[in-house]
Amino acid sequence: MSPRPPPQSCDTFVVLPDLTKGGHVVFGKNSDRPQQEVQEIIYCAAADHDAGSKVQCTYIEVDQVEHTHAVILSKPSWMWGAEMGANEHGVCVGNEAVQTKLLDDADQEERLLGMDMVRLALERSTSAANAVEVLAGLLESHGQGGACSEDEPDMYYHNSFIIADATEAWVLETAGQYWAAEHIKSGYRNISNALSIGTKIDRMSEGLPAVAQEKGFWDGSGDFDFSKAFGVSEDYAGGRKECGEKLLAKLTEGGDFSLTQMFEVLRDEESGISRGTDHKHPTAGSMVSVVSQGKGRPSCHWFTGTPDPCRSVFKPFIFTDNVKISPHIQSPHIPEDQDPAKVVPRFASKVNRTHLLYRRQQQAMASGDSSIWGTLRQLEEKCVQETEAVLESFDPERLSEMDDLLKDCIDSELKFYK
Repeated sequence: MSPRPPPQSCDTFVVLPDLTKGGHVVFGKNSDRPQQEVQEIIYCAAADHDAGSKVQCTYIEVDQVEHTHAVILSKPSWMWGAEMGANEHGVCVGNEAVQTKLLDDADQEERLLGMDMVRLALERSTSAANAVEVLAGLLESHGQGGACSEDEPDMYYHNSFIIADATEAWVLETAGQYWAAEHIKSGYRNISNALSIGTKIDRMSEGLPAVAQEKGFWDGSGDFDFSKAFGVSEDYAGGRKECGEKLLAKLTEGGDFSLTQMFEVLRDEESGISRGTDHKHPTAGSMVSVVSQGKGRPSCHWFTGTPDPCRSVFKPFIFTDNVKISPHIQSPHIPEDQDPAKVVPRFASKVNRTHLLYRRQQQAMASGDSSIWGTLRQLEEKCVQETEAVLESFDPERLSEMDDLLKDCIDSELKFYK
């Protein structure tokens, strides 16, 4: 096996309605990525597709479905797939890199990236359970593989996912084309960079225990434990999963866990959950969703679109029929014949994928003026208060007033960088 950097980044969290303020699901994720990689926020409207059509993912084509749902995605700008996102039905998905006993050089072959599967699941599912079916089907049909970085050809890995909707969550973890899933009905759950599903397996690949025995990963005695069978002993998460669990335990004690407390979790620097831009794998983008039940209050999804949540502003997005998204948080379009992510040889050159918000934030960091971060935090707090107040007494007839919500917040943030 050739040397490669082990997975050592990203954390995903979910808190279920029995422990949250208002009885909503609160989902959160930090996306830690290679240094200077740009993460953009994109919106894709729902669409119908011709029978027999294909969709080009990062490396391979797969069959398109008849209808895709509207999605909001936070994604590395060079790839098709996304690190995290949500769809119009309140489904949220985030993925983590994991190393398993099945990971080897064959995983350099270009198949689906875990990020492609995140996007495909969001485009094709109407519930968390439905998304589990989509992810499992994609994995079994196409497999996972290929470089997960534009600049690091040896960065490849297997994937784990948290999938949530308004009432429940699932953890789905993979090892090659095999998978196991755990149903989360209450409490909280988090994942990091190691397999975490033990003996509580609610769904799995057909014949998974027999596969583990055949490969010598399990002797057949006792209850089958997925992470013990297919996981590796090294803690590539650096203890972050345990730190995340402790944070969630502390912050959910009162049973009223909130949006801003998930911000707090994602901004925890001591644990390494939040990473600054000087880290080799900094936090490139962050997302928090408050997923609401019923047709009254809409779900609200908060994104930074910039590195380091401690020096970023979470901005709200709500699905509407005529939603608009700012071009200032989207990377420039690069023609395919000039894009090193789409031509061979890859990893040979680099293009400027920065969007305006990314550049302005990085310039503010470089200026050394620390006072701006306190000002921006006040801007965020005001935005949270105003948005929450509107949502508490929301009138569905006025949903169109939310069309420009994310766009207006990005414009406000940009004014503070000038």
